[in-house]
Amino acid sequence: MESTGTNTAPGPGTAPNLDLVTVPARQGLEAVDIIRRSAGRSGPVGPVLHDGSGGTLGFLVPPGTADAWDLPGSACTQTNGRGMRFGDAVSPTAGATGWLLPPEAVGPVTDPEVLRAALGEAARLIEAADNCR
Repeated sequence: MESTGTNTAPGPGTAPNLDLVTVPARQGLEAVDIIRRSAGRSGPVGPVLHDGSGGTLGFLVPPGTADAWDLPGSACTQTNGRGMRFGDAVSPTAGATGWLLPPEAVGPVTDPEVLRAALGEAARLIEAADNCR
């Protein structure tokens, strides 16, 4: 997989110019597992946010990803660093957005092509599991 050159981890306290892919939590958790299992072949999973209600996950991806993101069931937005803080030692409070995988624990942001493939596979796995009921 080709590197974008922007695939670096944000430093403590910085608010980087990154994009955020938001997906339903069930699909996102499956995608995290898929990426982790294939990390040697495709690249690691980067920092992942969760919302306070647990309904969605957000994957940090390189800037510019939002310009071409078109995967149904997900959204990709430009953050321009707004509202992002890194390196906080304090855990988020109940109901707040927090890190599922913090930047200091996982390193680089997630490659958008790796994420797209993992989200597609996750959707197929979820559909197959739901059809077995």
